[in-house]
Amino acid sequence: MSIPQSGGGPIERHEQLAELLAKGCKAKEDWRIGTEHEKFGYCKDTHKPLPYEGERSIYAVLSGLRDRFDWAPVEEGGKLIGLTKGLANVSLEPGGALELSGAPVETIHQTCDEVNDHLREVKAVSDEIGVKFIGLGAAPEWSHEEMPLMPKGRYKLMNSYMEKVGTMGTAMMRRTCTVQVNLDFGSEADMVQKLRVSLALQPVATALFANSPFFEGKVNGHKSWRAKIWRHLDADRTGMLPWVFEDGMGFERWVQWVLDVPMYFVYRDGKYINALGMSFRDFLKGELPALPGEKPTLSDWADHLTTVFPEARIKQFIEMRGADGGPWRRLCALPAFWVGLTYDQTALDAAWDLCKDWTAEQRDALRVAASVDGLQAKVDGINMHDLAREVVAISEAGLKARARPGAGGLVPDETHFLNALKETIETGKTPADELLDRYHGDWNGDLSRIYDDYSY
Repeated sequence: MSIPQSGGGPIERHEQLAELLAKGCKAKEDWRIGTEHEKFGYCKDTHKPLPYEGERSIYAVLSGLRDRFDWAPVEEGGKLIGLTKGLANVSLEPGGALELSGAPVETIHQTCDEVNDHLREVKAVSDEIGVKFIGLGAAPEWSHEEMPLMPKGRYKLMNSYMEKVGTMGTAMMRRTCTVQVNLDFGSEADMVQKLRVSLALQPVATALFANSPFFEGKVNGHKSWRAKIWRHLDADRTGMLPWVFEDGMGFERWVQWVLDVPMYFVYRDGKYINALGMSFRDFLKGELPALPGEKPTLSDWADHLTTVFPEARIKQFIEMRGADGGPWRRLCALPAFWVGLTYDQTALDAAWDLCKDWTAEQRDALRVAASVDGLQAKVDGINMHDLAREVVAISEAGLKARARPGAGGLVPDETHFLNALKETIETGKTPADELLDRYHGDWNGDLSRIYDDYSY
């Protein structure tokens, strides 16, 4: 989840709303890669989720990282709720999942080094206190009541609102994990093409990274239960955004949509002020009931931009949101997948050619089918397994064209980070399929085996 935004002055012209987004436009040589991933912590002996405080807790992990690895603390209301180091930060999801939001880097080699360093640090701290972490799209056994809500004002307000809209918002907050990548655009037109490709092909990422076939101790009938949860969360702020594919799409069109999304909060003096269900349009007129007579700043607008959750979203970059959290090597595969598709123009054009004729109904049906069936999904003659094979081949070609070497020049490009996905395509088995094979095979229906066999 995002942290409060800062540095924005008063909004005096409507045009400033789109201008804030347009400031993300960068020359191609300045495009960067920012990877985020979440993982569930639990007590090694009991397999129970971590409380916020105690000998084995979220606080113990955060304070250990702070004290041993030179992370600076982030506090709210006197509580340690995150860490920063340079442009990277470690934060908490609402139910206590630990998230690394990586620094923007130039290559997949660098982002993978960063992920590996972080996981080694977390393991060094957690092993000493009997804590483990596991990468899955959804908590396999834990109930809502077992998952503590972290002491962040934003989460308290969101939790209250989620209980009133949709059916699965609180499950998303407490019991899902993802891996995401944030990527740059060069112009408004580049943003539009990348966003359209990202939304249309997000179901392919959902299928390839599907890793949540269990929930509340049972097989749930979906390859990605996390994706199902997101489909039943809050229709006002989620989905595949069919209007993105219509004429006239640009920064201002995004602004108009976000302005219509009900607010969560306003952040003032270190506190979150309840603005649940209120209108940012009213705020612009000085008519927000939560702050009568006060008008918003650009920081307030930047905060509001973080409260929309479609399958891909724009801020001053594009954020890919379709993948389940997963095992170590797939944390590097996700950024490689999207960088290959979007950072080489030939690859981006080829990806758009694949999906440009799909209807809004087909795109949405693919989203649903990927959640249920993973690589076995089929929609109107579109075979997900075949589609994924084509998309990964385009991504691989894009990474070859980028030709960004690693390991001191010994590795010529970034294509090897796609190996996990190529294996999935070769075998036809996603991580969810592998988990189900284990559950029905050598685990003999004992889901507790997942912790020893799949933790970092």
